[in-house]
Amino acid sequence: MFSIEEFIIAVFCCVDDLLQEMAQGQAIRQKGFAPALADSEVITMEVVAESQGIDADQAIWNYFRRHWLVLFPGLGSRSAFVRQAANLWQYKERLQQQLAAQMGAFVDDIHLVDGIPIALCGFSRAARCRSFRGEATFGYCAAKKQTYYGFHGHLLVSATGVISGFSLTPAAASEEALWDLVPPVHGLLIGDKGYLFEPLQHQLQAVGISLETALRSNMQDARNPAGVKLLRRVRRLIETVIGQLVERFSIEKVWARDRWHLTSRLNRKLLAHTLCRWLNRHSSNPLQFEQLVTQ
Repeated sequence: MFSIEEFIIAVFCCVDDLLQEMAQGQAIRQKGFAPALADSEVITMEVVAESQGIDADQAIWNYFRRHWLVLFPGLGSRSAFVRQAANLWQYKERLQQQLAAQMGAFVDDIHLVDGIPIALCGFSRAARCRSFRGEATFGYCAAKKQTYYGFHGHLLVSATGVISGFSLTPAAASEEALWDLVPPVHGLLIGDKGYLFEPLQHQLQAVGISLETALRSNMQDARNPAGVKLLRRVRRLIETVIGQLVERFSIEKVWARDRWHLTSRLNRKLLAHTLCRWLNRHSSNPLQFEQLVTQ
């Protein structure tokens, strides 16, 4: 358990060490002047804010400007902070993957995959929506039983609850998005009905991945009932992770007008979840984030 100041310091130390390891003595920026705020400080601010339920760029800047300027004296204008944060989108993805690797996410024999609807707006407002024209499409959310306009996130999680991969596609994209996620993994992959596609199962089998999904109500299940029950129980883990991403990290909120800023936002949320899981890795319940930071 950390105080908020200890949490900020712990996040910074982790991020700064990993960034230095990635850079291998080379500067991240090859052109232009170095910003007053270090890149590790920017990512730290994003991760800490996300873990505290602060997910808007301006709100993050305001929070640290008002409360933690003594720790981040180089914090300048809001626009400079937002631009620098967006420019680091790729490093946030690499940091997340590095932390996942440290926790053994890619050597697990069991992984789970599920989708997250990321709506720009509902069906009735889609005709007036000007954001992401040519990129967003209509999709259907089975959980909410409604059609929406936007994107669909495909989330891959290890058997220990570590995010192993994430892919963003148009809402109407097919289960073929799985191919963006599975190259580093092997073994059993448990998915929901959205990935029930027999040719895909055969294709994955050819690369060492056994895909098991729930069946539709009008289909007969010849599998062992005890095994099916176990699959359902194991699948609850990814539902827990998605619930955290939606409720604590607000992953369903877009708050961006272009793919660059949207990708940066999504990457920092995935990194924040993974870093909280990493800091809490010695806990008896490492996915229990409520007690990680005292207020």
